[in-house]
Amino acid sequence: MSDMQDASNLTELINTMERMEREKAKVSVDDVVHAVGRRSFGPLLLVAGLITLAPIIGDIPGMPTLMAVLVVLTSVQLLIGRETFWLPKWLVKRSISRTKFDKAIHYMKKPASWVDSLLGVRLAWMTGYIGIRVTAVMCLLIALAMPPMEFIPFSANGAGLALTLFGLGLVARDGIMLSLGFLLTGVTFTVVLINVL
Repeated sequence: MSDMQDASNLTELINTMERMEREKAKVSVDDVVHAVGRRSFGPLLLVAGLITLAPIIGDIPGMPTLMAVLVVLTSVQLLIGRETFWLPKWLVKRSISRTKFDKAIHYMKKPASWVDSLLGVRLAWMTGYIGIRVTAVMCLLIALAMPPMEFIPFSANGAGLALTLFGLGLVARDGIMLSLGFLLTGVTFTVVLINVL
C-alpha cells in the first residue's frame, strides 16, 4: 500500500520522500516510485514536476527527459485503463546520490507550506474520471515535448511547473490548480513554437 494513498498536499509528499530508506548512498527512481505508489498518478506527476524544477537534481543533464519518459509511460497506461503502472528496469534503476537528493528535498520543504496554503477542494469535478484523463492527455503532450525543451531556455522549467500544478491539482482535488496547469502549458508551448519557427 502506498504511503501517499491519503496524501492531499505537497508537504505530505515531501515528507514521504524524506522518510525513504536512508541507509542507501543513492536514491533511485524505483525508490521514489515505491514510496509514492505505482497506482498514484497525481503524486507521480507531482514528483516528476518537482524533480524537473528542483535545484541540483533538475540541473542534471538528461533529467527532464528522464522525467518525461516517466510521465509518458504513466499517462499512456492510465489512458488505457491500467490500475498499476509498469516501468522498465532501465528507468527505475536510474539514481542520484543521497546527498544531492537530500539537498533538493531541503530546498523544496521551505516553500511547501506556502504552496499548501494555496490549495483547496475547488472545482472538484475537474479531478473526476474524465478530468483525470484530459489531464493525462495534456501531460502526455508536455512530456513528448520535453526532450527538445532542454535546448530552449526556461521551457523545461515551464513544463516542470505545469506538471507540478497538474500533480497538485489531482492530489488536492483542486480544479483551480489544474486550470493554471492548462494555462501554463499553453504559454509554454507558445514559447517553444516561437523559438522553433
